[in-house]
Amino acid sequence: MSVASHPPMANELILNVTLGETRVARLENGVVSELYIERTREQGVVGNVYKGKVVRVLPGMQAAFIEIGLGRTAFLHASDVVQEMTRFEAEIDSEEEGIDEEGEEGDEKEEAEKKPRKFTHRRGQKIEDLLKEGKDILVQVEKEPMGTKGARLTSHISLPGRYLVYMPTVNHIGISRRLGDDKERKRLRQLIDRSRPKGSGFIIRTACIGVSDEEITADMEYLIRTWQEIEQKAASAKSPAVIHSELDVVLRVVRDLFTSDIDRMIIDSDGAWDRVQKFMKDFMPSMKSDITLYNGHEPIFDHFGIEIEITRALGQKVWLKSGGYIIIEQTEALTAIDVNTGRFVGRRNLEDTILKTNLEAVKEIVYQLRLRNIGGIIILDFIDMERHANRTKVFNSLKEALKNDRARTTITKISDLGLVEMTRKRTREDLRRQLTDPCPYCEGKGYLKSAMTVCYEVFREIQREAPEGKGKQIVAYVHPQVANLLYDEERKWLENLEERFKKRISVKAVQEYHLEQFDVAET
Repeated sequence: MSVASHPPMANELILNVTLGETRVARLENGVVSELYIERTREQGVVGNVYKGKVVRVLPGMQAAFIEIGLGRTAFLHASDVVQEMTRFEAEIDSEEEGIDEEGEEGDEKEEAEKKPRKFTHRRGQKIEDLLKEGKDILVQVEKEPMGTKGARLTSHISLPGRYLVYMPTVNHIGISRRLGDDKERKRLRQLIDRSRPKGSGFIIRTACIGVSDEEITADMEYLIRTWQEIEQKAASAKSPAVIHSELDVVLRVVRDLFTSDIDRMIIDSDGAWDRVQKFMKDFMPSMKSDITLYNGHEPIFDHFGIEIEITRALGQKVWLKSGGYIIIEQTEALTAIDVNTGRFVGRRNLEDTILKTNLEAVKEIVYQLRLRNIGGIIILDFIDMERHANRTKVFNSLKEALKNDRARTTITKISDLGLVEMTRKRTREDLRRQLTDPCPYCEGKGYLKSAMTVCYEVFREIQREAPEGKGKQIVAYVHPQVANLLYDEERKWLENLEERFKKRISVKAVQEYHLEQFDVAET
């Protein structure tokens, strides 16, 4: 079926599946809003369940490092440790509110004839009382390894299905905030409560709206069966070992993103199209869907204008339509986003120009946060506004724009300096880390010492070496750019040093040298 023959739709999922890499773009009204990229050799581990081994317990941090076989030990905080008990049952208030859609994403083994296992983490219990080095523990990856940090783990396992998320270690029923109909909430709560295993919990996802009891019960039974298989496999596996793997990105997209607000999914791979059709038939039989196989001549991401958006998303400067721009600076600790008027001069007065630029920047900032999947601590530096009413307008606009963000966010009021502090939940690498490497020449700094600066470092090194040596000549080995300066503009200072130390100083250009590299030797 030709995609070109279809009129553009409001919301679409575009899947580009090639050897070794799968890319997924979510389009909202024809605009790329989210990107997911997964490579076979770098397949994500969030959601995977492992049998790990405790290698180090840190009482001072109330945490432990767990070996799960990822090459770098993973981090487990005391609050995420489930203590297996036979006398205690975890009891968490069953509040209907408080579950975001984002949240949806012992030594002795008990015999089968014993009572069902119950779990708890008693508040205030110390990590050293919960875990010992060498102990095996069942854990799930909550956050991908990022930069120099290992994966973040939890032993509160959660298994996502199409309609529900199963939490076998927590006695709790939660309902997505986005599910607003009271009658529907009541129906779903009662259905889950009477069917769930005692002491376990479920999160009811937005996809449940209007779904029959039979389909939801089938999803529940599938998740319970999956947990039983995990327990059986964990009992016999030797740590570290993968016990349960999450779905690959194609099927995760179908399960988590192919919701009622998506008009169609377009896939450019016969194999992936077949797999999606089978998955839909097995797990989502009642869902009426438009899944199209793309057969256009140009690459699918080119056809939908997605490649150019990926290129923009790797840039530091993003232009606004008015002529203003934002600068996005990502560091290990936080992301800073600066708003500037740029070429925009406005028509009335300065305050109106600033307000219009800030309001336009709000939409672009939220768009870029989603597109680049930027998480953690984020500082927004808006242009200073004198009027309190204007600061309120910008803040309210930011709050409204963030409502469509699937990731959980928190924001503070705009300060008098125009700063907003915010956090955005991060569970996987941002786009820049996925697609780029630090520059090997500048070692990721983003800058180099100037050739002039290196010249003066060479002069200082000569001053250190000359009085110590007994030779009659000093040779400076430098990068060609530095050599040119030393031969030309800075030659007089070399002559000054020659006169001072009564030694000949020569300069040798070394093509292979880094700009900042040099050596001074006496002969």
